[in-house]
Amino acid sequence: MIIIPAIDIKGGKCVRLLQGRMDAETVFSDNPSAMAAQWAADGAELIHIVDLDGAVRKSPQNLDAVKKILETVDVPVQLGGGIRDEETIRMYLDIGIRRVIIGTEAIRNPEMVKAACKAFPGQIVVGIDAREGWVAIEGWTETTRTRATDLAREFEDSGVAAINFTDIHRDGMQSGPNIEETRKLAASVSIPVVASGGVSALADIRNLIPLEPEGVVGVITGRALYSGTLNLREAIALSKGVVSAS
Repeated sequence: MIIIPAIDIKGGKCVRLLQGRMDAETVFSDNPSAMAAQWAADGAELIHIVDLDGAVRKSPQNLDAVKKILETVDVPVQLGGGIRDEETIRMYLDIGIRRVIIGTEAIRNPEMVKAACKAFPGQIVVGIDAREGWVAIEGWTETTRTRATDLAREFEDSGVAAINFTDIHRDGMQSGPNIEETRKLAASVSIPVVASGGVSALADIRNLIPLEPEGVVGVITGRALYSGTLNLREAIALSKGVVSAS
């Protein structure tokens, strides 16, 4: 299981939101690339970027900040937020993003996502954000009547590299990940699943590790790292079995 530090960008700054609310932000850094450098130095194997403005405006909005991160670190980067078409996917991959995350279009236009998986093998991740089990889209501003597990099954055998699963109610709240919903989603598909939302401390990583045999291959964490309640080096060591998970 890999530990994936998150860098959420809004107005060019590194922020964290509470439950995805754009009006409930905390600015942690004016320099997202410096944060990326810190996570890389701490041993991150993958960095997760979200263009929060892009998610709302439906197109890339923080490209300069993203490019600066790519210039600063050698660690692979995945990115989501505002990716609505193949042209945007290609643009991000061309500038050095390793994997792109598609959320809203997975509901709106699943055939586009499946076509992208064929065009860019191993580089498309489906982001499934759920509120009480129902998929939320458009930067979490709209809740659909599609179950997260049903959406995940839609992409079985389509070549999706992974599913990033976020429990919105827990995102940024440091209340612990939704173990049962994450387990349920991972059990519903053979696609690797990355958990997100609610991580607050090393104990939460310890609680997620037993899900690895069921297909949970990683966990994204943000606020806990920025607030200091989780140390990235310690979390990585735990995830690799360098320290006991018991």
